[in-house]
Amino acid sequence: MKYFIFFISGTLMISCTSNSKKAELIIQNAVIWTANPEQPYAEALAVKAGKILAVGSTDDIQQYAGSDTEITDADSGFIVPGFIDSHVHFIVGGKNLSSVQLRDASTPEEFIHRIAEYARTLKPGEWITGGDWDHKLWGGELPRKEWIDSVTKENPVLVNRLDGHMALVNSLTLSLEGINKETKSVEGGEIVIDDKTGDPTGIFLDNAYFRLLGNAIPADSEEQQESYMKAAMQYVVSHGVTSIHDMDGVESQKVFERLRDKGDMTVRVYSCSPLASWKLLQQKIIVEGTGDEWVKTGALKGFVDGSLGSHTAAFFDPYSDAPEHNGFFVNTKEELYRWISGADSARLQVVVHAIGDSANSSLLDIYEQVTNENEPRDRRFRIEHAQHIAIGDFRRFAVLNVIASVQPYHLIDDGRWAEKVIGPKRIKTTYPFRSYLDADVRIALGSDWFVAPPIPLMGIYAAVTRATLDSKNPDGWVPEQKIMVEEALRGYTIDAAYASFDEDIKGSLEPGKLADFVIIDLNLIEIEPERIRDAQVVMTFVGGRKVFGRSVH
Repeated sequence: MKYFIFFISGTLMISCTSNSKKAELIIQNAVIWTANPEQPYAEALAVKAGKILAVGSTDDIQQYAGSDTEITDADSGFIVPGFIDSHVHFIVGGKNLSSVQLRDASTPEEFIHRIAEYARTLKPGEWITGGDWDHKLWGGELPRKEWIDSVTKENPVLVNRLDGHMALVNSLTLSLEGINKETKSVEGGEIVIDDKTGDPTGIFLDNAYFRLLGNAIPADSEEQQESYMKAAMQYVVSHGVTSIHDMDGVESQKVFERLRDKGDMTVRVYSCSPLASWKLLQQKIIVEGTGDEWVKTGALKGFVDGSLGSHTAAFFDPYSDAPEHNGFFVNTKEELYRWISGADSARLQVVVHAIGDSANSSLLDIYEQVTNENEPRDRRFRIEHAQHIAIGDFRRFAVLNVIASVQPYHLIDDGRWAEKVIGPKRIKTTYPFRSYLDADVRIALGSDWFVAPPIPLMGIYAAVTRATLDSKNPDGWVPEQKIMVEEALRGYTIDAAYASFDEDIKGSLEPGKLADFVIIDLNLIEIEPERIRDAQVVMTFVGGRKVFGRSVH
């Protein structure tokens, strides 16, 4: 056995080689951002048995080359750890890839036309789902069942707004579900009613959507679920995503586990179960453990409030454009405390959706109470979205070590209209990424796919430039909340790994960690920030195996 001691970029690197230490794969001639502060940059890396064997200069990594080693020249490409999307609804995202596409429908006419065209491809009785529409694109008027009834006479419709907190159904769906003017609304939700007739307009908000329509669509077969999962994996690896944190619970987890057992996984999953059912997850872990490097569990997802675009996010003060509304809690504080306390006492991780400033503050109250009441431990409480924050609450995030799990693409989308909804003062601490980092709060970045595209390069662009999608804020919407490229990269890599207790096995390119990495055609740190959206993923590797590659001309 020979030992080598050498310096790379001012960092001491110690390694050993023998015939048993020859690499299966070497990537060389690259600019590698490692996310490892002890060795921030390198030129090459070696892989063996699905893990990083060594990281260093191109010359030094040659000692790991053997007769069977595959050597890939990165052609000066920019390599980063595999992106971790910290918040997705993965199988729904995969399913929606083949559903009606309404996200960029910019007029009611286009909205109706796309549904009509999609309906023509279906057999009578088949459902029209997905959609991800955004009524803000055509001025804010909510769609109505009358818009689509004439073009969907034989097909029930349930298409959701892009935030997932509002849905439109047609008259056929209302009939099938037995919903009419006599149907009572649901606490923490709303059935929107026509002021003149008293009939449902077809719009359902939050709990009215989830509870009254949650079982309306027939369950997909196992074969269909697996096909959606495979489509989702194929899509995200093309954008450099190698791990996800899935928010959709037990049924999705069963799909992940089936594909893992078949050896069909190309993306690693951290699966969240419903918070209210924490005892079921506790029992599952007692019997089966938390999983492995492909499918892992241990987290519980809950909700405090709704969304900004649906006017259901809970704020201290009323909405600027709807003074009679403050939003609402979809679960009571008492319920949330009971579930969170129980889950935490079972040593499970708690991750809870909160968007409005009142929702975030109330959730921090509960986290603080539970922390004080239960035994000291490394909890890593998370708040999902954490969009609108009262100034005094940044310190509380830091003191309680609460992770802000945030989605940058939302800010360049919502930034088109948010000031009209909550006013000029509250937007100063909306998507407050700079304020989080300045307060020593760890941020984990993600997409919220299906709600927003699962494209980390767009997320980095959004976090760094804050240039809204309507091109009206080229210097950034609330520019003082911009963050640096390396800070955004950390949010998609090592800090996202920390958010799932995985920082020891992934999130950075270091010997012994999983060989999940991405080659990008442009150096994100050196180019002008506005060019980040033009960068492309060239190759994606998971466990040292190339799962995506594109031709570069």
